[in-house]
Amino acid sequence: MELTFEYWFMLPLSILIATIAMSSGIGGAVFFSPLLMIGLRLEPGTAIGIALATELFGFSSGLYAYAKAKLIDYKLGTKLLLFSIPFAVLGTIYGKEVPPDILKTIFATGIVFIGYQLYTSWRAEEQEKAEQANKEEFEASFESELTDREGKVYRYTVCNKGMGRMFASIGGAFLGMISVGLAELQEYHLVAKCKVPTPVAVATSIFVVVITVLVASIGHFYEFIFHSSQETLTQVLNVIIFSIPGVVIGGQIGPKLQKMIPADIMKVSISILFVAIGIFMLTTLIIK
Repeated sequence: MELTFEYWFMLPLSILIATIAMSSGIGGAVFFSPLLMIGLRLEPGTAIGIALATELFGFSSGLYAYAKAKLIDYKLGTKLLLFSIPFAVLGTIYGKEVPPDILKTIFATGIVFIGYQLYTSWRAEEQEKAEQANKEEFEASFESELTDREGKVYRYTVCNKGMGRMFASIGGAFLGMISVGLAELQEYHLVAKCKVPTPVAVATSIFVVVITVLVASIGHFYEFIFHSSQETLTQVLNVIIFSIPGVVIGGQIGPKLQKMIPADIMKVSISILFVAIGIFMLTTLIIK
């Protein structure tokens, strides 16, 4: 097994991707999967496995930073894990039965829709800021309260818990099948629908994704070790020796950047990213 510097550029790219993912709560695999399949021309199964492994290390790094900041709602995260984990396992097992292009088309369309909904949600919030009475009523009826490491208090109510469970299940299944979907659907539910403060939503989403990815990755790791050729294993190793250190570094930068960017700008940026990613994925499917 020969190690080379052929994929050295994955180090700076991974730092950038992980920084964006950790500051916004978007799954890094959303960026890595297309990059590996289109840019490096890897087989879909190999690309998804590398994306999941890389995302696991990157999100774990970010999780540590958000845990230190005390921004994770563990109670909410645990409830979502009860649905995301079993469906991620099912997605990993049965994902090969569904044509990848169909899954990618469904997900890409969904991402565009979610991005649009996040944007309209931000516009609605801007209008609500002028209504002081509504704001006071909202703050008086919150269900959850979280105080971060710096003493800042976040008050919020997780609405429509049935939708949250459904999105955790669907997102977990997609994560198991094509490595993306869970973080993005959680962003939609928590930020757009329930108005959960962005730092708490991002940190809690990362907590759920890390645990779910860890479980979903087991099947992909098994495939790599026992069913991959020597050439494939060498290629995987040559990629991850640069991508994993990159996402670990980006995982520490992202949470710091998230604290510096105003919540309004973050929401608009996430919505634009989602639309751009969805259109990009649909374009690659049409062109190929």
